[in-house]
Amino acid sequence: MELIIRSNPVQIIRHQICSDSCENKGKQEESRQNIPKMFSEIQKVTDKAMVFLQKKALSALYIPKQKLHMAMNNTTAPKVQLLYDLCKTTFTPSGLSSSPSPQPIHKLCSLLDTFGPADVGLKEESPDDDRGHGFFGLNRVTRWAQPITYLDIHECDSFTMCVFCFPTSSVIPLHDHPGMTVLSKVLYGSMHVKAYDWVEPSCIKESQEPGCPQVRLARLAADKVLTAPCGTSILYPKTGGNLHCFTAVTPCAVLDVLAPPYREDLGRKCTYYVDYPYSAFGNDFPQGNGAQISNGKEEEYAWLAEIETPDDLYMRSGKALRR
Repeated sequence: MELIIRSNPVQIIRHQICSDSCENKGKQEESRQNIPKMFSEIQKVTDKAMVFLQKKALSALYIPKQKLHMAMNNTTAPKVQLLYDLCKTTFTPSGLSSSPSPQPIHKLCSLLDTFGPADVGLKEESPDDDRGHGFFGLNRVTRWAQPITYLDIHECDSFTMCVFCFPTSSVIPLHDHPGMTVLSKVLYGSMHVKAYDWVEPSCIKESQEPGCPQVRLARLAADKVLTAPCGTSILYPKTGGNLHCFTAVTPCAVLDVLAPPYREDLGRKCTYYVDYPYSAFGNDFPQGNGAQISNGKEEEYAWLAEIETPDDLYMRSGKALRR
């Protein structure tokens, strides 16, 4: 006779649940231990992809995807034509040493104040598209690999009309505009502007220590954030913040009019600088140069040292509405 032992179904189910639970815990622990390794492997793939994109973006044969949604037609926008016409009657190639009269500049500012991104063939970029998460949603600041896009609208001997499109956190370092008048209009987004003017008569300090740069004293003209819509900013050869630095707080675009344009053979070379706090080089000036600073005013001044063009200044050409 066969002996049949009947097990309690509830006990069997409990036993299976316990076994499955122990097995699952073991798998979960193993998976948890493998998470750092998994992210490390994915990170390596992401880094390789970023390097690949950088190389491709620098290749003359590669045309990157136009994330800026730029208009592809070459028809002249009405406002761009108006701006060109007004610049043509305002600026001349001989405008190196003197600024145009206030009335034409006021007209230019009034016109530029009405400009938006659509007027130059751009569509405002959403900050949500520029979070820098990179591939696969990883917390990787891929925007470091994104260049500033330069859009040429018009250039002649008298003036240049152009647009700079910035991804978040991108920077155009501190630079000058020798003998130039520049009008800047933020088309969309937010941008931090820091600007200086040279102290006159010039105050230059030579360092006695090797490797320490020659510095020149400058007065702070602006240190603020501009958010569209906002008014047009203007700088002159000696006032208004002729040396400035742009840092993108959000994705943003700036329409610039430079008159006359940069031209090295005529003395209009773009020079880059780094700024040092006033206190970094002391207050021991030669007598009679007029550069002595009153107590409490030190934060309004800085020492600027000339540098080479920064290696990490990464720009590419794009297309915009042309006149």
